[in-house]
Amino acid sequence: MPTLEELTPGSAAPALAARASELEAAHGDLGALAIMRLAIRKLFPGSITLVSSFGAESAVLLHMAATIDRDLPVTFVDTGRLFPETLAYRDELVDLLGLTDVRTVGPDAAATERLDPYGAMFAIDADECCRLRKVEPLARAIAPFEAWITGRKRYQAATRTAMPAFEADATHIKVTPLAAWGMEEVRAYLRAHNLPVHPLVSRGYPSIGCAPCTTPVVAGEDPRAGRWRGSAKIECGIHVSRAGVERRSA
Repeated sequence: MPTLEELTPGSAAPALAARASELEAAHGDLGALAIMRLAIRKLFPGSITLVSSFGAESAVLLHMAATIDRDLPVTFVDTGRLFPETLAYRDELVDLLGLTDVRTVGPDAAATERLDPYGAMFAIDADECCRLRKVEPLARAIAPFEAWITGRKRYQAATRTAMPAFEADATHIKVTPLAAWGMEEVRAYLRAHNLPVHPLVSRGYPSIGCAPCTTPVVAGEDPRAGRWRGSAKIECGIHVSRAGVERRSA
């Protein structure tokens, strides 16, 4: 599966990996808001974007970002296959939080027409569909930045249990302020700040991606069990290293 690293030429991974390790050693134990503030104001001023899916837990980081800098660039990939509830939720949060620089990007129209004219690629080759609709658009969108903020958490999947707050891919530093948070901390933050919840959460969707590839989750299942259900696929390719594609069977 082509990954974000493979679509961002000019790899400087060793130097970035060393810097990420230094940042993790120095700041990885800070609280989430402190990591956000440090990354936005001191480490990468003017050269960092928050990448948000406007999904089930996205309001937490978006709210933190708004308290620090409402002009922070927020990158949102509209794959063209998202739930309409996600698009409405995006608009609601942008308005509520006063975010001024939300950049909605999407797949190349000509490539989509050529490669997926019937919109059925998700059922034929899900990896290729993710590459076309999500990985490539994001690679183009974050190219001008030095770093980007992600909303991943260790509890979400077995492939994420050792995830640090600072890490590197081929071309960027990735900052993950909520790495150590659990579901209860997320819920508590949403309640404490009276933030709206994605409307699909109450319908059994704790993790929300594209509509054709996301199903409800029942009690006791992994929160991401509804993503690409029935396959070994667990990541779209954005957070997958060339060293190995992350799979449920791994």
